[in-house]
Amino acid sequence: MSLSDRTILAVVPARGGSKGIPRKNLQMVGHLSLIGWTARTVQALPWLDAAVLSTDDDEIAAEGRRCGLDVPFMRPDEFATDVASSVGMWQHAWLESEKHFGHRFDCSILLQPTTPIREASDIERTVRAVVDDGHRAAVTVSPVPGHFTPEKLLVLDAAGCVAPQSDLTPVASRRQDAGAYYWRNGACYAVCRDTLIDDGRVIEDDCVAVVVDEQLVNIDDPFELDLAGFLVSKRSGTHE
Repeated sequence: MSLSDRTILAVVPARGGSKGIPRKNLQMVGHLSLIGWTARTVQALPWLDAAVLSTDDDEIAAEGRRCGLDVPFMRPDEFATDVASSVGMWQHAWLESEKHFGHRFDCSILLQPTTPIREASDIERTVRAVVDDGHRAAVTVSPVPGHFTPEKLLVLDAAGCVAPQSDLTPVASRRQDAGAYYWRNGACYAVCRDTLIDDGRVIEDDCVAVVVDEQLVNIDDPFELDLAGFLVSKRSGTHE
């Protein structure tokens, strides 16, 4: 099954190093590892032509294979550091996948294991924004809670007194008075080939937002890992 006659590659990025949560991509949320959750998402997308795991770590590679992901190559060290470019990693995975599978991919999606709770329908909406609507890129976003909007943010001066974080964003006394803002939730990025391979860009001028209203967690620290576990247990009815 294809999507609008386009060849589509899914890339799951999962390097071995992580400072916030050691071995983060192998951590368990409920009964699955973060790699396992992403593999389950991949299995719910029958229109994918291929899905590969990009990692520099043998244990993560083994977990990916166990969960049904292809691992046809290992990620070079230059794309596996804390400061490595995600663009470079994705370009490498895309080109190596084309060599391995023997054909070009028109589009690709990036599915980060750190956003384990996501719906296949949101992934498809993101891809269709590129293959059907003609945008060069698309990204899933979530609304910023009212108390975290710029109008509600404060800074402290040298005396410890509060002030608006910017003269351009006066403090809003009511949540309803704040503007609408969105954050990248990590559920899905989608790009056409020339955007990433030729131009080396992901977030660009024609990157359309795909708004996800459901609660998502992008795991970067132990609290967010616990929160993801809570949300999974709540959805499955096992939380006490």
